Amino acid sequence: MTSGNKYITSAADVAESSYDFIIVGGGTAGCVLANRLTESPDVKVLMIEAGGSAEGNMRTEAPFMAVTLAGSEFDWSFKSVPQSALNSRVIDYSRGKTLGGSSATNLMTWNRAADELWDRWARITEDDGWSWKNISKYHQRSCTFVPSADGHDTTGQAIPSAYGNGPIKVSVAGFPTELDEMVISASKELGGRFPHTEDLNAGSSLGIGYMPSSIGDSLRSSAATAYLAPIKNRENLDILINTHVTKVVQSGTEAGVPAFRTVEVTAGPSEPRHRISATKEVIICGGVFATPQLLLLSGIGPKQELEQHGIDVVVDLPDVGAKFVDHPLLANYYEVNSENTFDGLLRDPSAFGANIEKWVTTKQGLLVNSPANTQGYIRLPEDSDLLKKFSDPASGPQSGHIEFIFIDGFAQFGPTPPPATGNYMTVLTGVLTPLASGKVSLNSSDPFAKPKIDPALLTSEFDLGVMIQSIKDVQTFLKAGPWKGFVKGPWGDLAAATTDEGKVEYIRQYASMFNHPCGGAVMSPAHSSDGVLDPQLLVKKTAGLRVVDSSVFPLIPECHIQALVYVVAERAADLIKEKHLGSDSSKNVVSERAGSPQFHCGCIVC
Repeated sequence: MTSGNKYITSAADVAESSYDFIIVGGGTAGCVLANRLTESPDVKVLMIEAGGSAEGNMRTEAPFMAVTLAGSEFDWSFKSVPQSALNSRVIDYSRGKTLGGSSATNLMTWNRAADELWDRWARITEDDGWSWKNISKYHQRSCTFVPSADGHDTTGQAIPSAYGNGPIKVSVAGFPTELDEMVISASKELGGRFPHTEDLNAGSSLGIGYMPSSIGDSLRSSAATAYLAPIKNRENLDILINTHVTKVVQSGTEAGVPAFRTVEVTAGPSEPRHRISATKEVIICGGVFATPQLLLLSGIGPKQELEQHGIDVVVDLPDVGAKFVDHPLLANYYEVNSENTFDGLLRDPSAFGANIEKWVTTKQGLLVNSPANTQGYIRLPEDSDLLKKFSDPASGPQSGHIEFIFIDGFAQFGPTPPPATGNYMTVLTGVLTPLASGKVSLNSSDPFAKPKIDPALLTSEFDLGVMIQSIKDVQTFLKAGPWKGFVKGPWGDLAAATTDEGKVEYIRQYASMFNHPCGGAVMSPAHSSDGVLDPQLLVKKTAGLRVVDSSVFPLIPECHIQALVYVVAERAADLIKEKHLGSDSSKNVVSERAGSPQFHCGCIVC
């Protein structure tokens, strides 16, 4: 028997076991579902994760160390196809390959979007269950606002009542930077398109203020630490790690459609393959790239693409892999009059080592934060030619078109390496409402081959125009009084980008993406021939198969996506319980709360 084991590493040990639900992917959504579904002791769940566990690893615990995780053993290290609008550059895509998924490796920003985004999703899917009035309880159920690492008074920096009593700990920065007051003061001085906001999670998604992050007790709060760790020893949960799901297998036919309640798994390309079945559902939580790929490998997708790769067509579902979107990003670098940026620390191993030691011994200092303390969302000017030429793609007047993130140092987002000398400020700008959409498709029928990823970044005239406007908006913002004497001027090729044409050239050479990928298995009205899922997140034209991750988003939100994945997963847990168990998990909120992960060693590479 395998019940009660923390982690299982051999599929042979569970191949003969009986499960009600199989969760494919132990990432953000997978950990939420593993927790909520096993609240009922009569339900047996198997969660399968391709990666391992990052428990006790300092790089995934200390918030600032998130910058070291790209390309590590915890990263899938995906790459895009050459991007035609970015001078044919290939863009690196980091996604978490560990329990907790990208919640264990991301930069932790916690935005739940404006109320109107959720109401828009409800209209698109024709399901009022996605409206804010009905979905708000799931945000409350997912997170709790907690004190910052340094214990300072956060009055005016956040609204605690905008959060709930859930497992994820959310806080504002616990290590101040010299930028913080300048950002807030400039916003208050300028107003207008640059309004100050006390909290971006209080209903409106507009304004500039302190960045809420999934950090508590100086530690990253992830799906693995908050949802999985407290319940991983439940007798009715098995966790199979370091195991790849190669396909979902048709297990029969129900009401005239194929049922998929069996998965094929293996530890590696040359390892034996095993099949494991669920009695109720297989729930795919593979993430925005793996989920469309797995559906395609299972014979669910566009008929032409499946036949091209020699895969038997089980369900012709044309939108699998389609409507894939990300937020384009641009790093705006400025030289500053300061010796307090983190540039010097990152160049001096001894000084940075002292900051690591400080975090280890006191849980204070630079490492308690992500690299940014402040952020903002703003709208295009009301008289923008873009809004005259294109219908406004935002969810409503409380949702932005442009994002700002302010970083007290040179942060490498894009192809430019950090300079060897000098002090800098980075202002990241992003397009929140891209009209361009791309696709996730197969490179081959080999389940161990990476999928073909094309976000089609900045291929829309609207998107490029918004990015040009974002450069101008940074320049306007930095002319406010609080920045006088601090900002020397734009650095590098940005300094020469004085015309719109020059800005386009700069964008094409240096833009990247925010790593907020979503779509590829989008939900749509149950009666619609478009989309991949119905509003209950069940795969259309099938039985026993559901998807829960950011691939289900019908439109990209005008904010960071992490918090929305938790909300979707919390609602999915209720949908599953209502369908199979006749219960609602709102009556069974987790009682075991995660304690602080224990530090095991002081090195960066443990």
